[in-house]
Amino acid sequence: MSPADLRPATLADAPAITALLNEIDRIEIGRPETDQHTVEADLKHPRTDLTQDSWLGFDDGRLVAYGLLWDESGGERVDIDHYVLPDHQRTGLDMLVAMEARALATARANGAERAVVHLHLNARPTTDTALLTGRGWSVVRTHHVLRRPLDPAADLPPEVPAGVRVRACTTETDRLKVHELYQRSFAQHFDFQPREYRLWLADIDAAGLDWSLVWIAGTDDLGDVGFLLARDDREAMGWIRSIGVLREARGRGLGGFLLRHAFAHFAARGRDTVGLGVDTANATGAPRLYGRNGMTVHFGVDTWEAVIA
Repeated sequence: MSPADLRPATLADAPAITALLNEIDRIEIGRPETDQHTVEADLKHPRTDLTQDSWLGFDDGRLVAYGLLWDESGGERVDIDHYVLPDHQRTGLDMLVAMEARALATARANGAERAVVHLHLNARPTTDTALLTGRGWSVVRTHHVLRRPLDPAADLPPEVPAGVRVRACTTETDRLKVHELYQRSFAQHFDFQPREYRLWLADIDAAGLDWSLVWIAGTDDLGDVGFLLARDDREAMGWIRSIGVLREARGRGLGGFLLRHAFAHFAARGRDTVGLGVDTANATGAPRLYGRNGMTVHFGVDTWEAVIA
């Protein structure tokens, strides 16, 4: 493959990228689950310069690979997305080499001597993982995408526990509070990167978010201690993007209450399925919480890491 077969992406490429990712979805999980607005949100991320941080790979004029790089840490940690169709691994490899070089340049521009690069792939990916291991990549973490069927007759609003209150996120003050709760409750999680408010809004694609599906939970003694951020703009299912409870308020059932609260709202909207992602090694017990509330594994996602110096 010649360098001419790689070029940066533009926002106008979003439909073609979406089609490619859905073709990969069909191979990896059996059905398309990528929405164009999520692709567009990634392409518009403020930490990504499309002219240097995006790649489209073509074979005989056909789009067969897509890559995106972004820098959340401002240091050595760099993230990439890398997708390739099964029969076009050479194109995918050429793209990966280019992405590794850009990741190292990004980290060095941040003042770091090396790049620690993370890539999330389906546990059974279209990418030939031998190409990754041959270049020093290894799996350092596994996540599961979980899902649960919904029934409007059964998934009714839960009773609010004594001493607990819940409210929808309706004001800018509420949004700032959710950001604060997110930063504090996820601070000890794997691969957490602190984000100032405006960057966090870009991360969650706030412009396309229905804030009535974001809730804050509080207790009489501790005040606001938990949140759940959901979105209803995925065609495949309702989606719980994040749920967090401060350490000092854990063990009171707030996480389960917020989950069931979200289930009821999605069911009332006519959704038949809800999903979320979870770190299988999460130290807060989140996988057990989700299992107790009827969520099962849809597919696995591995975090691959390479240290490039």
